[in-house]
Amino acid sequence: MRRIAIAVVASTMSLSLAGCGMLGASGSSSDATPTRRDDLRIAALFPEATNTRYKDFDYPFIKAKVDELTNKKATTSFENADDEATQSQQMQKAIDDKVDGIILDAVDSKKIASMVKRAKEAGITVIAYDRLAEGPIDAYVSFDNELVGEVQGRSITEALGSASTADKIVMINGSPTDPNAGQFKAGALNELSGRVTIAAQYDTDKWDPVIAQASMTKAINRIGKDNIAAVYSANDSMAGGVIKALEAAGVSDADLPPITGQDAELPAVRRIITGEQYMTVYKPYPSEAEAAAEAMVAKLQGRDLQFEALTRDQVDSATQENIPSKLVTVVALKKSNIKSTIVADGIYKISDICTAPYKTACNAIGLN
Repeated sequence: MRRIAIAVVASTMSLSLAGCGMLGASGSSSDATPTRRDDLRIAALFPEATNTRYKDFDYPFIKAKVDELTNKKATTSFENADDEATQSQQMQKAIDDKVDGIILDAVDSKKIASMVKRAKEAGITVIAYDRLAEGPIDAYVSFDNELVGEVQGRSITEALGSASTADKIVMINGSPTDPNAGQFKAGALNELSGRVTIAAQYDTDKWDPVIAQASMTKAINRIGKDNIAAVYSANDSMAGGVIKALEAAGVSDADLPPITGQDAELPAVRRIITGEQYMTVYKPYPSEAEAAAEAMVAKLQGRDLQFEALTRDQVDSATQENIPSKLVTVVALKKSNIKSTIVADGIYKISDICTAPYKTACNAIGLN
């Protein structure tokens, strides 16, 4: 993906994009043209259930914003899929149901292209969400994925202090069918290449933590548990598998190398507090979800100026150039900023994080 004119703004708060003064655009549904009503039908299709963020965060934020923009007259549905065939069936059902729009987080960005084309032929607006689907999409809303990898890679070099090529790093990358995974890896390598030695790296089908654990076990057997300076794990669920492999090899929690993650899942946040995981990338889901909802409603209601204001970045896919896009920035989440990020944004309460087994660790970092 080629990124064009991306403004990376350092921010940890989830801001309403319509309230940012973007070209004076209005988020009000009163701007709707007579051909587009508030009683819209929008299907939100997500790629997998392993990562809990889609059910717990993304969809609820999307639905809440759509409700707000349409006076609660719109209907928003949720489907999750763990394979491309299931998602294609879900997309076909949305087409058969004559929905107005589909927010699509693709399982396989290439294979879904034919279904995107079918939806477009049926007059349905398709916005790619989080992952850049191929085919004739109307817009793309995601995070700056190379920046995610750069934040992860930079965190590793910071954790190592005086990083050198003597430091051996294991990379546990994401799924080869997810275009984001390649961008995460590219961003991480921007920070790591030439500064450390990538001693082993593995792609992980479907982001499966069991596969990640098996890959980490291979790396340990190949390199030696005491020779691994850090582990790049592309997301949090796989970081959990990495830690299991290291512990099974006899590495104590106190001796675990710095391990990265992504998504700020609750188990990962707790692992950061206890020191098992070094960091995760917090992607402000409210910003991404609300941007997708606002762009979809604006598009469906014919408010082109607001749609253009919300999608001022541009990206290319393998099948389409200059796709209107919104790319949201991200934050490196460590012990020091848990309260000012995920707690301040309402993702978790301190009581959610600091349950009885974690009270002592939470008190030690002032999270109380």
